[in-house]
Amino acid sequence: MDHRRLAEGYREDCVRFLRELIKLPSESAQEKTVAERIKAEMEHLGFDEAFIDDYGNVIGRIGHGPVRLVYDGHIDTVGIGNPTSWSYDPYKGKLEDGFIFGRGASDNKQAPVVQVYGAKLFADHGGAKSRFSLFVVGSVQEEDCDGLGLRHALERTLGKVDYVCIGEATNLDVYRGHRGRMEIEVEARGISCHGSAPERGDNAIYRMLPLVGDIERLNERLAQDAFLGKGTCTVTHIACKTPSLCAVPDSCRIHVDRRLTKGETKDSALQEIRDLPGFDAEKMTLELPVYDTPSHTGKVLTTEKYFPTWVLPEDHALVRAGVEAATKALGRKPGVSKWVFSTNGIASMGQLGIPSIGFGPGNEVDAHSVNDRVRIEDLVTAVAYYAALPDALAGHLA
Repeated sequence: MDHRRLAEGYREDCVRFLRELIKLPSESAQEKTVAERIKAEMEHLGFDEAFIDDYGNVIGRIGHGPVRLVYDGHIDTVGIGNPTSWSYDPYKGKLEDGFIFGRGASDNKQAPVVQVYGAKLFADHGGAKSRFSLFVVGSVQEEDCDGLGLRHALERTLGKVDYVCIGEATNLDVYRGHRGRMEIEVEARGISCHGSAPERGDNAIYRMLPLVGDIERLNERLAQDAFLGKGTCTVTHIACKTPSLCAVPDSCRIHVDRRLTKGETKDSALQEIRDLPGFDAEKMTLELPVYDTPSHTGKVLTTEKYFPTWVLPEDHALVRAGVEAATKALGRKPGVSKWVFSTNGIASMGQLGIPSIGFGPGNEVDAHSVNDRVRIEDLVTAVAYYAALPDALAGHLA
């Protein structure tokens, strides 16, 4: 079957649908309208089932087979920041030079678009009667808490799932993992006093400063992995509490973004901070933040902000199937690599151990930027890939 030629018939549908989704702002925990729009598209295209689960993920199903394959594309986006930074309206879905521009064009509204139409193409050419149950999941709150929405869909809504393909931008290569990440908060406690006589107190900011320098130096000596790359850490926020601007602060808190390469764990990363010369165990506390923001349905899932590293071996059947499907869609063999940023794979593979890969239109460097865009030609190619993946996978299963 010539999947690329058949996918061409959905070019205008993909352009229309993605522009419609971009016009619906959907920051984390505010995805209701875009979830309903995706559900309506699934129903219009004749999915066997389309619904929104209790956490707010939109889910569609094609087929009733015993092998359960999930396509995941999170439907929330980051905000736009300062509107004056944009040279165009980020919520209009601008068309220019063969690209669609706008917030979410590359991260990550392009994913549900190509996955929905890829599933439709698969269904129209025998997929509905294949050995697969194919689920398209538009997951929520990925930008705020990686994997939380998808994990709920996999564990609670769908139950048994055999394979996952994530639609985050890969520039049409096949990705098989990425570093984990965690967030760390450190608080230094001091003693407040009047700013006119600072020697009477203990300035919490001064107490924190040596640790900030230690963390900067720690980043230079973290572990390296040949595939995933280097672990990293950086201070991303600092704040203090003080009775007034004329008083010595009695509390200073920093937020650390820690990226974990192979072999690094939550416990090892925390211990590295405790072992730094500037960490004073008597006057500092160390903790992982907890995420408990309600979803757009009002449901709360509480979790600490630790997201494990994951890698699927290159010789795994799902990776080989992904390469085969991408070759059919592209007309050439794709690269096999990994993301620099984090994805919902931390839930499917990292936490639940479900074999997972990624394939998506768009370039990772455009995500979260004012150049948020996706090439229209790549949308069509990705539709062909998602239509071809189940049959490719079937050929690699015993």
